Amino acid sequence: MSVATANSSTARHAESSVPLVDLLNERWSPRSFDPAAVIPETSVTAMLEAARWTASAGNSQSRRFIAGVRGGEIFTAIHDSLLGFNQVWAGNAGALIVGIAVSENAEGEPQRYAEYDLGQSMASLAVQAHAEGLHIHQMGGIDADKLSLAFELPSHFVPMTVTAIGTVAAAHLLGEQAAARETAPRTRLALDEIVLTRD
Repeated sequence: MSVATANSSTARHAESSVPLVDLLNERWSPRSFDPAAVIPETSVTAMLEAARWTASAGNSQSRRFIAGVRGGEIFTAIHDSLLGFNQVWAGNAGALIVGIAVSENAEGEPQRYAEYDLGQSMASLAVQAHAEGLHIHQMGGIDADKLSLAFELPSHFVPMTVTAIGTVAAAHLLGEQAAARETAPRTRLALDEIVLTRD
């Protein structure tokens, strides 16, 4: 089965109040990944390029990334830093990417928008991944200190997230309880609950 075919067969559309572009409408965060699917190097590069070219405050570019593909030492070190249930399922992903916020600039001054900029980069990475026929699942359940030690990061390089990337597999492979979460309807607060006021 091709990546594109796998993607279309597992689409879970958003129930939006107005039509969205397909790449956003079909984006969701699976945990069940195909352990045999391989992510092409060109796709990994394209996702990192999408993150690189995302806007940042004052063009500070206060984000960094560590990328590992399944079977490699970097992937293993990232996987070892995951907490709880994340470690159970994320090993089947084709790649794991650490998102790092650079909290200070070269002069030691705080970069207030580093986490915001990293978040924007990861959103761009997610859209590019979907365009490549892949899905991602971002995780906050990580041991940031373990990541910093494993990759000898300076103190102002702060690991914030790990993102699993791969091709979706059948939900039942996760086990009954997790499969139920995997197939549950996608939900969001209503638009008028999150937009406080507008013209």
